[in-house]
Amino acid sequence: MRQRWPLLWLALYRRRRMLIALTVGMIAFEALIVVVAHTLSPDELFSAGGKGPPSAYRAFSGSSGEVSIASYPGLLGAGLVHPFWIALQLTAIGSLAAAAVAADVEAGTVELVMVRPVSRTRLLAERTAALLAAALALNAAATLTVLVGVALTPDIHRAVPLTGVLAAGVLGFGFALCMIGPALAVSAAGRRRAQVIGATIAIGAVGFAVNFIALAWAPAEPLKYASPFHYYTPGDALAEGTVPWPGFLVLTGAGLAGILAAHALLRRRDLAP
Repeated sequence: MRQRWPLLWLALYRRRRMLIALTVGMIAFEALIVVVAHTLSPDELFSAGGKGPPSAYRAFSGSSGEVSIASYPGLLGAGLVHPFWIALQLTAIGSLAAAAVAADVEAGTVELVMVRPVSRTRLLAERTAALLAAALALNAAATLTVLVGVALTPDIHRAVPLTGVLAAGVLGFGFALCMIGPALAVSAAGRRRAQVIGATIAIGAVGFAVNFIALAWAPAEPLKYASPFHYYTPGDALAEGTVPWPGFLVLTGAGLAGILAAHALLRRRDLAP
């Protein structure tokens, strides 16, 4: 199989240490969130003085508004939309997306790759597959960690069904796909890996900030529709036990559109450094 898709396996092999470290970090962080939820109830953490958390905290619980962070679904959802979780996802996506095309153009090695011969479509397809595999592994690690924690904690399990954890994992992969598409499009058009990494971070950071402002400030509420975090609502999935399909379809649609754009850009560009 490795001889059949060499570019896919090579992309994963070259970044194996980074991917292992990110996966271990994801497991440790989600385990910590479950331990915190088990040790201190969410209302003790976020409802001091008898007051509930501000409405803007919905951005940190991954909810469209129905789930408070001062609840088990909201607190576990916070672990799936926390800046640390986002940073781990974007690190993997930015690194592998930059290596898809832009890094070879920058290093002047893309012509050597293409003389095998390897078509542009195959080059991008295999490296896209490597990126999807890495994103799937990270989300699976987070989902399984939360799943085990919920299954072993009766208090949390009563509020969070196991199907909700799986639904949140599916939604998390949809979010990763939404980040992957634009990152690959930038890589297919760009000439520097820094451009791809910078664009990936900007999409994630600006998207989170826009969603937070839209939830905290009523006049800016319409801006939430421009943020991927409006559609990525793991807190709702954890509470309801089902995948929020409208949001999932928007996330995956944006990701697939970015991948198609990447293929179109790569077919038409000059690969000379």
